[in-house]
Amino acid sequence: MAQETALIVGAGSGLSASLARLFAKEGMAVALAGRSPDKLSGLVAETGARAYRCDAADPASVEALFAAVDKDLGAPDVVVFNPSARVRGPVQDLDPAAVRDALMVTCYGGFLVAQQATRRMLANGQGTLLFTGASAAVKGYPNSSSFAMGKFGLRGLCQSLARELAPKGIHVAHFVIDGGIAGPRYSDASRGPDAFLEPDAIAESYLHVLRQHRSAWTWEIELRPWVENF
Repeated sequence: MAQETALIVGAGSGLSASLARLFAKEGMAVALAGRSPDKLSGLVAETGARAYRCDAADPASVEALFAAVDKDLGAPDVVVFNPSARVRGPVQDLDPAAVRDALMVTCYGGFLVAQQATRRMLANGQGTLLFTGASAAVKGYPNSSSFAMGKFGLRGLCQSLARELAPKGIHVAHFVIDGGIAGPRYSDASRGPDAFLEPDAIAESYLHVLRQHRSAWTWEIELRPWVENF
């Protein structure tokens, strides 16, 4: 059996790093893509992955990324889309240009990556696309309109792709991450144990969905800490 190739777009610490380690442990060839690939050098050394520069909101950059991965590792069997951006604040105060830029990353970037991945997966008759969403994809919060627009759009893209591509052998799944992911940004011990999502635990759920038999595919899964209100 040929070695699987996994491409993680929007790679960094946290969830992306956990996915890279788990995929490498599964024997996959791993490609990591981000705006600053130099920051991934430690993860590259740890997992044997390759790092690539990519702006997910730029069509030429995304096309170049996939061409480079094709050349180095072969067309990816699984693609994970992690990038997102937001502009916080009351809607009347938001900078329209900043909101546009956030939407380009969170939603349009998902389309660009999906398009390039789908072209390759259709040719191979199989593949898996996994998209990282948020609770903002199903519930718009105050002062978070730009994030809700981006994540709602990404979820809509995934739902459409799942219906379009599943009959063609391509598994598309969207993950609603409802809560903060444990790390430097979310580490408030006053909330008690396991109050934030552990990135390794999230990665295990991604792998579970990736390994689902095609007779029992899911297109969406919600993940949240046990103490999270919903």
